Amino acid sequence: MSESQAPADFGRVDPDGTVYVISGGTERSVGQIPDSTPEEALAFYVRRFENLAAEVSLLESRVSAQALSPDEAKTAIAAVRGNVVDANAVGDLESLVTRLDALSDRLPAQIEARKAARAEQNAATQAAKEAMVTEAETLAAGNDWRGGVDRFRTLLEEWKALPRIDRPTDNELWHRFSSARTQYTRRRKAHFADLNQRRDSSKSLKEQIIAEAEPLAASTDWGATSAAFRDLMARWKAAGSARRAEDDALWTRFRAIQDEFFNARTASQNAMDGEQSENLAAKQELVDQVTADLEGVTDVEQAKSIHREFLAKFESLGHVPRGAMRDLDQRVRAISSKVADMEAEEWRRTDPEARRRAEDTVAMFETQIAKLQADLAKAEAAGDSRGVRDASRSIDTYTSWLDQARTTLAEFTA
Repeated sequence: MSESQAPADFGRVDPDGTVYVISGGTERSVGQIPDSTPEEALAFYVRRFENLAAEVSLLESRVSAQALSPDEAKTAIAAVRGNVVDANAVGDLESLVTRLDALSDRLPAQIEARKAARAEQNAATQAAKEAMVTEAETLAAGNDWRGGVDRFRTLLEEWKALPRIDRPTDNELWHRFSSARTQYTRRRKAHFADLNQRRDSSKSLKEQIIAEAEPLAASTDWGATSAAFRDLMARWKAAGSARRAEDDALWTRFRAIQDEFFNARTASQNAMDGEQSENLAAKQELVDQVTADLEGVTDVEQAKSIHREFLAKFESLGHVPRGAMRDLDQRVRAISSKVADMEAEEWRRTDPEARRRAEDTVAMFETQIAKLQADLAKAEAAGDSRGVRDASRSIDTYTSWLDQARTTLAEFTA
């Protein structure tokens, strides 16, 4: 319809009140309104056309905004087109049909755009789930019995929040994730069951050691009893740990028995005449002290510092009686061996291979974030608000994972 043509230009009214519309070069009757003026009769059918035009305009807006899916839009266009073609209305019905046909021509592009958006979303979802499966399998193979439980709970909630992808891939990834979680749960239960059993056994062993130590507290056979206490201490360490509160209480009892004996021995040795006897007492007391100082120490550098300070003090005290040298040297070597064992254990904890795995995990997440940032830039350039939102959410998720991976790597760097 040209701008100079009004809807009424496409119709006429007979003297008997019959109203006609001109469409496609032909004229057809659309109705009759007797007992009215021609103007009133024509205006009635023009209003019907205007309602149809408004319906077409609304449909154009909804299709442009993609408020309807392509299939919904196709159905709606067909319904409105059917109403327009045979409408009992006066106006440029051909122009409405032309507009509806043009609207139909826009649907294939929307269908392809939706397919592309779904493919992009599926790729991002699949990448996220694959990363979660990798992390879950790593957790399942590890021994983080405290933090692992919370991490699996978080991963499960994040998994539920993600959309499904194609059924075979989604089922395969879920099977791997679920299997990892089941494996972790079984290993964790077995670990704590074994740990409780070992703690109960440790408590029983340490109570037996205390029972054997109590009669030795009043002994004045310093050499033999000192050796006996060393044997008891070795058994104590080999017994492992009971539950923390019980273990602390047991150690307090055992330490008190040792202190009673060694304090008595020190007092006796201090009473001995001669410089060597005094040196012997001082060195034995120093060995007792460093043994106590090292008890419970887990930091290697702290242990080495205590050991160096001990050796410097030990060497500065001078000679001891020949008969006591062998026993004293054995105790010093035992202390040195303990520190050396701690140092070796620290090396194992900072294993370069484990660090390399942590670095690989960080690199993997950094690469994925870079890809998602490129996707975000493309979406922003294309004005794709949904793509921007999806890419931003994925970047936030991967950034969280990257922070955690970097924290793990920092433990090796430190």
